[in-house]
Amino acid sequence: MKTLEDRVLDYIEEMRLLTPGDRVGVAVSAGADSVALLRILHGARQKLGVALLVAHFDHCLRGAESEADARFVADLARRFGLRFIIDREDVSAAAKKNKWNLEDAARRLRYAFFERLAREGQANRIAVAHTADDQAETVLGHLIRGTGPTGLAGIYPVAGSVVRPLLCIRRRELREYLRTQGESWREDSTNLDEGRLRARVRSRLVPALEREFSPQIVERLSELARLSREEQSFWNAIVEDRFRALVQSGEACRSIRAADLTHPMHLPASENTRAPAEGRQPTPLRAVTERLIRRIYADLRGSRQGLTARHVEQVIRLAEVSGGGRQVELPGGVLVEKSFGDLRFALADAGARRAGERSDSTPYASYAYPVALSERGCATIEVPELHARFRLKVIDWTCLERETRGGCGVLDAALLRMPLILRNWRPGDAYRPRGRRQIHKLKHMFAEGRIPVRDRAGWPILESAGRVAWARGMAPAAEFCAGDGTAAALVIEEERL
Repeated sequence: MKTLEDRVLDYIEEMRLLTPGDRVGVAVSAGADSVALLRILHGARQKLGVALLVAHFDHCLRGAESEADARFVADLARRFGLRFIIDREDVSAAAKKNKWNLEDAARRLRYAFFERLAREGQANRIAVAHTADDQAETVLGHLIRGTGPTGLAGIYPVAGSVVRPLLCIRRRELREYLRTQGESWREDSTNLDEGRLRARVRSRLVPALEREFSPQIVERLSELARLSREEQSFWNAIVEDRFRALVQSGEACRSIRAADLTHPMHLPASENTRAPAEGRQPTPLRAVTERLIRRIYADLRGSRQGLTARHVEQVIRLAEVSGGGRQVELPGGVLVEKSFGDLRFALADAGARRAGERSDSTPYASYAYPVALSERGCATIEVPELHARFRLKVIDWTCLERETRGGCGVLDAALLRMPLILRNWRPGDAYRPRGRRQIHKLKHMFAEGRIPVRDRAGWPILESAGRVAWARGMAPAAEFCAGDGTAAALVIEEERL
């Protein structure tokens, strides 16, 4: 029969948690599990070919008890002849400042410490002491709070630089191991606080399940988590492929065609994949769609935290409705807007969100800048509202330029009248574009040009003596357009600030 140490080494090899040459920071809290992890890895360090150091994070939550834990771990590191690194953070203060619950704040700050160790090159692997019991408690906690298939995966053996060599071992086995080795540890009094869900699951639910339903419940839940992780790996590969193929990335935004989101891949037609009578899309495609929405959100915001099934459903409904100009606001300041068959996910501050709630007929980012042009000069206008700079240049209009440019987007300087004003679009703006017979409202030209609703209110217009002469991206007004008789032309250029 294999020893506990051999089972841990087999698991490390099976999951490829460590490789020779690794610098491993062993996260030791002073509790039994982490002390056992340190002892096991210390005894196997030569066989594994790794170097160890001891890392301790003081949450500053239990006063003298926390300080005693730190001294205990420092003494343990000294006894094993290992380097000791400690970090301290006031978890309670961080939780209040950021409006996190205490357990979440402790986890965030602790793992931020681990990330710093890896980033600074102190260790390229951080070994933490989660056990099979922790895995079972995590899965049960997710079920109680509400979760989907992703939550059933529980704790991963590898997450970035963090590895968990003890996920195959029961907590009671580690305590018995320490007793046989004559090794002491310290108990964390907060583990007994049944005001925390995990403590209640640990002290009440798991024992009741073992006693009244199945003595192997922890092993069963750990196996469920393993199978769920395998399923999740498959889905991740599918979703990553669809994300790369269908999603366009921009600065602080991601966009995808609504049709691609609702039908992100082709499935052979069959009875099993046809949409039900009520019009809901086939289950296989919906599963990809939901995951793709979460992938886009996480890519934009950095995490999926706060995004619920209700939010995902709102985005799907937005994709399925006809027309544009509609939007959904997601947690973390992410705004999803539909325009001309595209969905645009964008990070927005409060001001941008308020602007997005207005209709395209309500001006925002209003501006109007006078333009002073000499006969053969130029003018530069900075428009902070658009984060853009416009250069208006008067140039000689030669025959060659007439042939190459054809007059499109170029104005006849002699036809322009003062005052010249560079301003944003206003409801009712209209003119006869070059090549057309009738006057057209800019609002209709926006729709023809597929200009997103969010961009219309600030759209730049050049006004000459109260008449629209030019609009960005549109054919200029016929009455001001450069032609064969033009001697001096006005060219308008735009660049980002």
